[in-house]
Amino acid sequence: MSMTQQAEPAVGTSLASGPKQTDGRTARRPLAIRLLARPEVGVFLGAVAVLIFFLIAAPSLRQGSSIATVLYQSSTIGIMALPVALLMIGGEFDLSSGVAVISSALVASMISYQLTMNVWVGVIVALFASLAVGAFNGWMVVKTGLPSFLVTLGTFLILQGANLAVTKLVTGNVATDDISNMDGFDQAKKIFASSVDIGGVEVKITVFYWLVFAALATWVLLRTKYGNWIFAVGGNKESARAVGVPVNFTKITLFMLVGFGAWFIGMHNLFSFNTVQSGEGVGQELIYIAAAVIGGCLLTGGSGSAIGPVFGAFMFGMVNQGIVFAGWNPDWFKAFLGVMLLGAVLINLWVQRTATRR
Repeated sequence: MSMTQQAEPAVGTSLASGPKQTDGRTARRPLAIRLLARPEVGVFLGAVAVLIFFLIAAPSLRQGSSIATVLYQSSTIGIMALPVALLMIGGEFDLSSGVAVISSALVASMISYQLTMNVWVGVIVALFASLAVGAFNGWMVVKTGLPSFLVTLGTFLILQGANLAVTKLVTGNVATDDISNMDGFDQAKKIFASSVDIGGVEVKITVFYWLVFAALATWVLLRTKYGNWIFAVGGNKESARAVGVPVNFTKITLFMLVGFGAWFIGMHNLFSFNTVQSGEGVGQELIYIAAAVIGGCLLTGGSGSAIGPVFGAFMFGMVNQGIVFAGWNPDWFKAFLGVMLLGAVLINLWVQRTATRR
């Protein structure tokens, strides 16, 4: 009998009788653990819990008009939280996003009123101005190598001061003039600040824009080359550059997307209230960033989604309005905000460790 013939039964016996060996690195974790490791699932469960809590604590919130108010509040946060989240996935921050909203509205209002032009002229000029601010932030970050925190903090202070000083200089007041009687106002209001009747409940159009923008952002992140670039530059920009990713282009356009979001919400504010208070917007940037963090975007970049910030913004809207409907002191909103933010950071830390655990 040959050596080969002697070896064959031993191999066969070993495979048949011994348990199947698996490499621990490739062993599949339980489905529940894998689902919970996705940040969107965690924030979704949190949003459901907050919704149920306030539906019990505030019975008036169960009305259709109340839910519409919550969705409206959420949409004005969520529309801005989406580009802020994409920027965070790309590894950067924008602290000027809150005052940039007001800057955009001020530009549109004053260009239209002071120059007695159709409001659409102001809208278009404001769009270019907002994109220019975003491009400037991005250009400064990629050309100087300074942290985006410092660059956009400088932009924040510049815009905050300019909003107040220029408005007082041009209008003689801290607010812009009423533009509701100007040409083009009604058409612009229909696009940016109208409502849709659904079963007798008035739902603000921003809710629909919010959902459309979220779907578009999800598609971009998961189905396009640009989405891959965002994750790559957020994970490691030097490695991304080494494999041909246009790092500078990606970062600058992400800042410009934040500028676009600021323009859109600025136009909504202008055509909702007909005038703009120049001192507003301070602190909103923290709300947008917090909604993105609660939605699962890591502070270190390279990870996150567009769906998570949708639920994060919904939690903000629910807490903000739920406290009012429950008849509590509105000052508790900040406390809830802090609890949600700390909870989200801890969950994100757990997600990171779970994803890298063998």
